[in-house]
Amino acid sequence: MDAPLTQGNVWLVALVMVALSGVYLVVGKRQGSSSLASRLRSYTRSDRGARQPSPASNEKQALSTGLSSPASYVDALPPQRRQALASLKLSVPYEESDEDEVKQHMLPMTADYRTSPARRYTPTGFSVAELKALGDFPDYATLSGVPLPQPYPEFDIDKALPRPYRPFRWAYHQTMSLTKMETDWWIELENTYRDRVAQRRALYAKHGSGVLGYLPGSELACKELMEMVLQFVCARYPQYFSLEGQRIFHNRILRTQQDVTSKHPLEILIDNIPEDFGIMLRDEATGFYFLRAGVVCSSLGWNVGTKIGMQLHEIHETIPDYKEKMQFSMDRFFTKMPADKPIQRGSWGLEVGQPLYMPKGNPHEVLRLSQDPGLKLEDCNLRVDWQTLRRLPLSAAVVFNFKALFTPVTEFRDEPGVPALAATVLKEGKKNLMEYKGTWHVEHVVVPNLERWAKEQVESGAVPKDWEVATLEDSPWFRGWEDKWHRQQGF
Repeated sequence: MDAPLTQGNVWLVALVMVALSGVYLVVGKRQGSSSLASRLRSYTRSDRGARQPSPASNEKQALSTGLSSPASYVDALPPQRRQALASLKLSVPYEESDEDEVKQHMLPMTADYRTSPARRYTPTGFSVAELKALGDFPDYATLSGVPLPQPYPEFDIDKALPRPYRPFRWAYHQTMSLTKMETDWWIELENTYRDRVAQRRALYAKHGSGVLGYLPGSELACKELMEMVLQFVCARYPQYFSLEGQRIFHNRILRTQQDVTSKHPLEILIDNIPEDFGIMLRDEATGFYFLRAGVVCSSLGWNVGTKIGMQLHEIHETIPDYKEKMQFSMDRFFTKMPADKPIQRGSWGLEVGQPLYMPKGNPHEVLRLSQDPGLKLEDCNLRVDWQTLRRLPLSAAVVFNFKALFTPVTEFRDEPGVPALAATVLKEGKKNLMEYKGTWHVEHVVVPNLERWAKEQVESGAVPKDWEVATLEDSPWFRGWEDKWHRQQGF
């Protein structure tokens, strides 16, 4: 259900207009290449084997375009986190430092912290000396204010299904239903794990910088993200993952042991974690955020290579109503988002099959141009991109992460209210939004069946006869979802 406008959640409402799903960084449908493609970075192989970007001569020009928003955030820092150091044992003494000190000695967005002066600070207030003293795999629960997850001993990777997200809303418009992130579910694994990891590694081998890239200055954020993710899965799924000596990562699903320092951190993630990540860093000269690194294997209509280096509004320039209704709120939200208040939400689409990676020009795009009279219902799937957004405590990077989940549309039949709600959105949703979502190519098959199932549910009493279609009370799920989910998994 859409978040109510109350004083207590104003920080969420700042993002309510952003459309992290329909307008999302990582799941924009049919988004195409930007007119700013000339600013994109080229990549070369480093001696360590990771694909690294070579500096582009017009990078300064790209950064200078960040002033298109009427607001100025050059003096606005995110909430500081350095106070967490007081409870940690470090090899350097803890000293108080205010925001003026941080602003005066800011670590540049393009600078590698490893070779920077000790008295340089990240936007959340950590000095380079303190970052080095923290070392590898520090206590991120304390540093971020977000607890580690509870262990999940019942979890069986061979049986596990994703929770049945049904993020349909009515009325459907450019406001997003946002909630605080369920910290136990930041990284959610399921029974496609082995296939997805293999698929993602194959995509990286084939497309390289199209799915994975990083620019100078992202070194800390990439390392921090990798360590936080591995720390999370070891705590959540201890039967499958462990870390030896803060260096060797044991993956008992894939039966691998990996030195986490042997590759770029994003390559460690692509080898083990079936999630996509986009890393946005704050430009100290403007206060705006730019995509500086990412690993995205589940994009539709774009890829990392066509977006890396861009500012937030440049990434979203093709989104309906973004500049007029969303840009200001999005920029402001990124500026103020605290590390201890991550959020989550889901976006959705309808697909033929299970297209995971579909950059512009992919042959699968042809399917969207017509309504195939021979299309079968069992070939139509709901694609949900379940997303989280959080600030990393040390680097102050804002990280999108999401994974694509596919569910046969036929599953809706016994889910109370879902068929009627989905049918209403497809038939009556705002024209430009539905065109952007791109569901027309399957509607001739899906809508008649949704209407039939909706009628069945009324006749059986699963849905009241006088029910007025609206966002479900259990959104993003449906009434009785846990019973169905556990039954299908057998645990």
